[in-house]
Amino acid sequence: MPKYVIEREIPEVGKSTTEQLKAISQASCGVLSKMGTEIQWVNSYVTKDKIYCVYIAPNEEMVYEHAKQGGFPANSVSEVSEIIDPTTAE
Repeated sequence: MPKYVIEREIPEVGKSTTEQLKAISQASCGVLSKMGTEIQWVNSYVTKDKIYCVYIAPNEEMVYEHAKQGGFPANSVSEVSEIIDPTTAE
């Protein structure tokens, strides 16, 4: 199943408290629960003004639907074509 990287622009999200990040995560998980098992949240990286999320889903439209239902932005959605790491250099 395809993997996607989602860029979410959220001003000053990097200043969020643990409780605020917990609430965001709970909202996302609640929507995922309603959408079924075809879409999965892998993890997210929080930076100063953005969250970069990794999801597994059958298509890009489902990723956008998750964002719509959750009320959070999906400024860009990119399908991952390959995954590399330091072992790729060997």
